[in-house]
Formats: sequence, structure tokens, C-alpha cells
Amino acid sequence: MTVRELQDKILKLKKETDTCILAHSYMSEEICETADFTGDSYALAVKAKGVKQKNVIMCGVRFMAETVKMLSPEKRVVLSNPVAGCPMAEQMDKGMILQVKAQYPDYAVVAYVNTTAELKTIADVCVTSSSAVKICRAIPQKNILFIPDINLGTYVKEQVPEKNFKLLSGGCPTHAKISEREALAAKAAHPGALFLVHPECRPEVVKHADYVGSTTGIMEFAARSQAKEFIIGTENAIVQHLQFAHPEKAFYSLSKDLICSNMKATTLADVFRCLTGEGGEEIIMDEATRLAAVKCIEEMMKYGG
Repeated sequence: MTVRELQDKILKLKKETDTCILAHSYMSEEICETADFTGDSYALAVKAKGVKQKNVIMCGVRFMAETVKMLSPEKRVVLSNPVAGCPMAEQMDKGMILQVKAQYPDYAVVAYVNTTAELKTIADVCVTSSSAVKICRAIPQKNILFIPDINLGTYVKEQVPEKNFKLLSGGCPTHAKISEREALAAKAAHPGALFLVHPECRPEVVKHADYVGSTTGIMEFAARSQAKEFIIGTENAIVQHLQFAHPEKAFYSLSKDLICSNMKATTLADVFRCLTGEGGEEIIMDEATRLAAVKCIEEMMKYGG
């Protein structure tokens, strides 16, 4: 069976099964082509809340599927590949952060959306990479315990010097492994290219960027820009998507190693098997956990996230 034939079967089955397919932007092009929506994790969860379909397949990682379930408890939410987790989301647990909170009782816990539902239950407010600066400025608390990404936290801290930040040693291993040396080498290889980078990268990489933002922000900047060449400092799937969307422009990967193995775990065949009822994992969440976890997202929306 060809890719196109399998895609056609998926498109037919999702209609027959009343299913909405969500694909994070780090998914492969062939998966994104079958999706109803593509984008960043929180934006996808919001989209799912408004669709009429009763079933949702999340092509992404576990915390993303949990967020969909938190916002749409009445829907059946399936994670396309059960092994697709997020090392950053899993680095810290509830017990660990409760211990830190005990040491810093006057600090508000600001949780990046890339955290488990369990960890969100003890957060004061949630943030995305695109809203983190805005939310941290807006909340009344002056002291902030930012979890789990130290690199995103450092970026926000620099943008919001009027607040006091406590950062922990967590983060995205895919973004964090990229060195300043690689950034400088990429810029030297493509001297005419603008450098667009995700704030989950190290500060010494971010400081060389022409634009810093979320995955969607990077893609939108590249689409709007009059420039013709770009170095992309996030997961390499974005290079591929931009090449398809804007073939008149040139897109270069910051590093061949910017590959998330968890995102790459999901295949087009996994999506097909979810639709036939033979694959995936339904996300089950007790109502007490859901209600406790969704509070920090409601706080984010309150402050304009």
C-alpha cells in the first residue's frame, strides 16, 4: 500500500468513525496531511474543544493527549502511539515539586504546558512558550517557581526582570543538546539566513537568534518574512513543513540532531490502527484530577494566555 492509499483510507475512516485527528507540528508531513488541525499542543486542545466529533486522536505525546482530555472530558481521546512520552514532562513529579514549594512557600508555581496532568494539579498557572512572558508579567505574584524547563525559564526571566524566578534543572533534551558551536557553524554556513529559534534551546544559542518563539511562531515568522533563507532552531520536522509550504524559500536545519524520538514514534500506520480500533491508547482521567489540573489552564486564560 502506498502512502497516498493509506492516507485515503484514514480520511475515509475518520468520517465513518466521527473522529477528529490532531497532529502536532513535529509530526511527519504524511501524518499532518490527514489531520483536521495541526499546530502547537495547547492550540490543538482548544481546537478539539470546539469540534463536533465525539472521538479525538492526538498525534503527539502523552501530555498533549492529557490536555485535550482536560479541556474536552466528554470526548473519547486516544493517544496515537502509547509509547510517545515527553522526557521534559516526565522529569519532575508532584512529590518533588511539593518539596520545593515547601522551601519557597511564597513562590507561585508556573507550569509550562509540557507537564503531566498530575503536576498541573499543584500549579498556580500554566503557560505556553508563546504566552510565558505575558503571563509571568501579568500574574500578581512577584516570586515565581518556573517548571520544568530551565531554558524557557531563563528566557522568560530575562524578559521579566521585575519578577524573582526560581528555576530547576529540567528541560527538553532535544533542544538542550544543541550547542553554541553548532549555532555559529550553521550561521557561518548560511550567512544570508535569518536564525529562528525555540526558547527551549540553551541561552547561548538563543542569544544569536533573529527571532525567538514557539513552533507556530517560527513558522508564521518564516511565512511573513521577506527574507529568502532561514536556519530553523527547532525539531527538524518544521524544516520539512516549511519546505513544502514555501518552496520558493530555503530552510536549513540548525542541526541534524534536532530530532525528537518520541514525536517520531508515531507513524501513519499508527493513525490507521487507531481508527480501526486496533491501536492507540484511550486517555482515562478521573474527574478530581481533571478539575484540579485544569485550574492552572483556566488561570492562564484569565491572564490572556
